[in-house]
Amino acid sequence: MSDYITFALPKGRIMEDSMELFAKIGISCPEMKEKNRKLVFENKQDKLRFMAVRATDVPTYVEYGCADIGVVGKDTLLEQDKDLYEPLDLNFGYCRLVVAEPKALSEQDDPASWSNIRVATKYPKVTERYFAGKGVQVELIKLYGSIELAPLVGLSERIVDLVSTGATLRDNGMVEVETIAEITTRLIVNRASMKTKHERIRQIIDGLEKVIADTPKISQ
Repeated sequence: MSDYITFALPKGRIMEDSMELFAKIGISCPEMKEKNRKLVFENKQDKLRFMAVRATDVPTYVEYGCADIGVVGKDTLLEQDKDLYEPLDLNFGYCRLVVAEPKALSEQDDPASWSNIRVATKYPKVTERYFAGKGVQVELIKLYGSIELAPLVGLSERIVDLVSTGATLRDNGMVEVETIAEITTRLIVNRASMKTKHERIRQIIDGLEKVIADTPKISQ
């Protein structure tokens, strides 16, 4: 497989959006359109391989060289801080990483006065760095899903989570307090692959860059 280019793509919507983007530069994989539970797909004619993996695992597969190229959200990259080349913002999957708290608390709260707080999040490393930069001591509670539940049951007063429309926060009586980062989907490349397969990977990056530049940005 040394002459193949291998992609690690998150299962679901991001994979669909990625393949739609790749198709614009001639990268496709008919096998992926078949209804099955396969995790690895090949386009033997073009020497391309595609791995369907969990989003949080994409950087690991790329860092260790199991995949040459990956597609993943910036939130995952910020949290994991892997040794990767990140050449492109693919300009889809927009959302925000925010600090949020119950609406009732926010009406009498002043974030500037925070000194010691408890926060529930899927992103402990990003959260710790963010609050350390503000001089705030934070007790972190790592959760894996339904972060908005934490304030409802008294596990924490505040959360750090991804927000798109904000509907889930509103439905659970919470409001955004601060934005930590704006998040989009990124193209990542294994550093060794960038050297050993430079010509092919550079062609992919340049092609995508041109397509993205020619695509009108959706206003956030």
